[in-house]
Formats: sequence, structure tokens, C-alpha cells
Amino acid sequence: MTAAPHDSAPPREVASNRLFRATLLWSSVVTAGLAVVGAVLGYVFAGAPGLWSALVAILLAAVFLGLTAGTILVANRWYGDPLYVPIFFGAVMGGWLIKFVLFIVVLLVLRGQPWLNTTVFFVALVVSVLASLVIDVLVMLRMRLPHVTDTTLPTLADVEDAASTPDQRGGAAEGDENSPRA
Repeated sequence: MTAAPHDSAPPREVASNRLFRATLLWSSVVTAGLAVVGAVLGYVFAGAPGLWSALVAILLAAVFLGLTAGTILVANRWYGDPLYVPIFFGAVMGGWLIKFVLFIVVLLVLRGQPWLNTTVFFVALVVSVLASLVIDVLVMLRMRLPHVTDTTLPTLADVEDAASTPDQRGGAAEGDENSPRA
């Protein structure tokens, strides 16, 4: 059995990669802006502990929110591989597990630190997460992706080849009672 002509082409890039790259780009720009504003406001309201609390919270949110898009982009490198689906879900679930463990470790390390202002930390974390959600929504609304992507439809040559050799392509054999009648 020979491979279909469209199987020999190198796998294309996953169409959603543009979306995740745009999300990461805009998130990094907004994170830089939030870091400046959060540091200034944290310093104004709570002094040096407020400055560091805001910066840690914004950095923490950026790492956690960027890790999801990053793991999906890395997993999409195996698009077209027969093991793509397990690799993809393993990478995404592995990223989620890393985020979960890292979040617990960070909270345990930060708990009771004398330099941490919990109010500034909480507000900066919430503002960062909300900004990331706004970016995700705006990118999704403005990005043009077709409803069906990353699929290869059969060509006329594939259909003609399948019609000429039905017994090799899984079609009905000659004399089969389920074969189409002319």
C-alpha cells in the first residue's frame, strides 16, 4: 500500500500558533507596563515593601499565564507526528502540574515574609490576571482563524486513485453486495 500524495508533504504549522504568539507578545508588553505602574503605586502606598510586593505579584502572574501558551507552542512543534496528541496533552498537563506545584511553593516561601505587603500583592495579582484575560479576549476577537483548520482534504487525484483501486483503499471488492451499482 502506497502513501497518499498529501502524506509526503511536511506538516504545516498549527494555525493557532499565531494566536498564542500574539497573546504572549501583548502579555509581555502589558506586563512591562503593569510592572512600572505597580512598582510606582506600590511604593506610593506602602513604601519599599509595596514596590517589591507589586513586582513579585506581577511577575508571578506573567509566568503562570505565559506558561500555558508557551507549553502549547512547544507541544505544537510535534504537529503531524503520529504521537502528536499524547505529546500535546502531556505537555499541557505537565505545564499545569508544574504551575500547581510552583504556586504552592511560592506561596509557602512568601508566607510570613516581612517585606511582603499582602494587600498590594493581592491587588497587583488580580490586576495582572484581569489584564491577561482582557488580552486573551481581544486577541481572540481580532484574530482570524477559519472554523476548520489543520486538516488536509483529499485531492481529485486521491479520489481518482481510490476509485481505480477500491480493494487497496478499503473500498468494496468486485462482486461485493455493498458495492455501488452503475
